[in-house]
Amino acid sequence: MAELQSLGISFPTPAYLAGLVIFTIVGYAAYRYGKKAERPYPKWIGLAMMLFPYLTPETWQLYLVGGGLCGALYWFGA
Repeated sequence: MAELQSLGISFPTPAYLAGLVIFTIVGYAAYRYGKKAERPYPKWIGLAMMLFPYLTPETWQLYLVGGGLCGALYWFGA
């Protein structure tokens, strides 16, 4: 473990992993709903929710963007 940290590699926190799983599952459900109901906003927001965790390195960014996308899904998908 110390060898990986000396190389600058660190493992994500449990909070980050929980957020990653939650936002991916919600994104998948939104994508499937949007595709089945032929509604473009839920489909594309769901796709963004599935992909954005790979672009956010910090836990607070994960929850900030995920919360924003959940709000957009509520606003445009409902």
